[in-house]
Amino acid sequence: MNDDVTPPYRRVLLKLSGEALMGDTDFGIDPQILHRLADQVRGLVQLGIQLGLVIGGGNIFRGVGLTKSGIDRVTGDYMGMLATLMNSLAMQDALQKVQVETRVMSALRIDAVCEDYSCQRAMNHLQKGRVVIFAAGTGNPFFTTDTAASLRAIEIGADLLIKATKVDGVYTADPVTNPNAQRFTQLTYDEVIERRLGVMDTTAVVLCRDHNLPLRVLDIGKPDSLLRAITGHEEGTLIANE
Repeated sequence: MNDDVTPPYRRVLLKLSGEALMGDTDFGIDPQILHRLADQVRGLVQLGIQLGLVIGGGNIFRGVGLTKSGIDRVTGDYMGMLATLMNSLAMQDALQKVQVETRVMSALRIDAVCEDYSCQRAMNHLQKGRVVIFAAGTGNPFFTTDTAASLRAIEIGADLLIKATKVDGVYTADPVTNPNAQRFTQLTYDEVIERRLGVMDTTAVVLCRDHNLPLRVLDIGKPDSLLRAITGHEEGTLIANE
């Protein structure tokens, strides 16, 4: 990669699934994965990118399963929010160990471990070169971390939303179960909704569409995928309005 490349984006929101932190394990956080992600984020910060993160909690807790077994949906959703906070604190620790100044801001008030979410304070942190990790989703049940990522990206005025997954883009079908599935290089938001491609939940997709926020879906496990996406290379699938 050419070090003289000027990224076309100034501020980016990165959405990571909780499962991305597991590596090859079945539960929890793989320290090697955490360290590798921290190194990738450090590279983006060194390019001058103002970076926000939203991390899911599926590697620690999935409320859907407990809801099916009888637990109250609202209770399950709040438990999931706390799982995202645990992942956020782990990522903050990993980033600060590689000399990246980081702040965790929670939509739920937990003063002892992190800051309360404030859009204005988040903007101030970003402008000072700090990575901001947005924890606890939107702070409301019935909303996914995908929706939280779209919302936070819009609030902070991000130029790009990246959804980092274990798949290298959006396909016509699940490429794991369907070897004939074809990958899209580019889609519109209306196409995502009409085809029911399941990129993000519909609320998140509509938020991005209505605020003209481009979304790129890529494989976080592919070396330099984040760097390539942020420096304007074709990577994964780009979703935007026409």
